[in-house]
Amino acid sequence: MPRPRSLTLDRLAAAALTVIDRDGLAALSMRTVAKELGMSPMGLYRYVSDRDELEGLVVDRVLGSVDTTPPPAGTPWQERVETMAGRLRDAVARHPEAVPLTVAHRHHAAGGLRWSETVLGILTEAGIDGGRRVVALRALHGYITGAIQLEHLGPLSGEGTATIAALPEDRFPHLAETARTAGAISPDQEFTEGLRLLLRGLAC
Repeated sequence: MPRPRSLTLDRLAAAALTVIDRDGLAALSMRTVAKELGMSPMGLYRYVSDRDELEGLVVDRVLGSVDTTPPPAGTPWQERVETMAGRLRDAVARHPEAVPLTVAHRHHAAGGLRWSETVLGILTEAGIDGGRRVVALRALHGYITGAIQLEHLGPLSGEGTATIAALPEDRFPHLAETARTAGAISPDQEFTEGLRLLLRGLAC
């Protein structure tokens, strides 16, 4: 296959992301991306050295779409962090199969670094610093990543919730009742209210 004349790293990342979105993360390989681009696998090595570098390009593309502009000052810091969390969720949730990659490569993705820098600035202005600021940022990353995975792999509206709701009440009364309530909660409500619980804890 000929080498595409217009191939750029951005186009390469877009092709890799197409493979992930369509076929799942397990399908990502130098061969499948080369096929998506209409070129030979060996030709792909002219642009990236291995799959790890390819994954990094994917994360750059996903996190590069996040708006990292600080929300307007003058509003409560919790609202500003909530805005930033929503932006990150929206960008990553468009490609849920790529979530594990964003965890593995976020330290090298410029968009992810800019997001963290903005959030750390907000936390600092709120008087959250030192070790507490470290834990706060990690907690936010953990919550957002976990919430997206749960929403994708085990949504409250899914079969898993219905199965738990049908558990025998003599053995699992609280779990069964909670599952029956869960079906009426939207993904946005679940994410936002869970985030607000975390932010209230950070304020203490």
